[in-house]
Amino acid sequence: MALSEREADAHAGLLAPMPGTIIALAVPAGTDVEKGTPLLVMEAMKMEHTLQAPGPGRVLAFHCKVGEQVREGAELVNFEVRD
Repeated sequence: MALSEREADAHAGLLAPMPGTIIALAVPAGTDVEKGTPLLVMEAMKMEHTLQAPGPGRVLAFHCKVGEQVREGAELVNFEVRD
């Protein structure tokens, strides 16, 4: 089944943009969020990178934990897009 453009954008926005270490989860799983809400913070290349909600929706689950090292492209958040 193909993803809608909006769903594909949401999915792509929740992947690790580069290898790094998760340093904070900003909201608990199950939280309803608006576009731009910080979801997690990762450290990569001696800089902090905040991944934000790509649109309104719900954080269903995190696929990472604080202190975990992740690879580029790893899925970090299971996010459900809300209309």
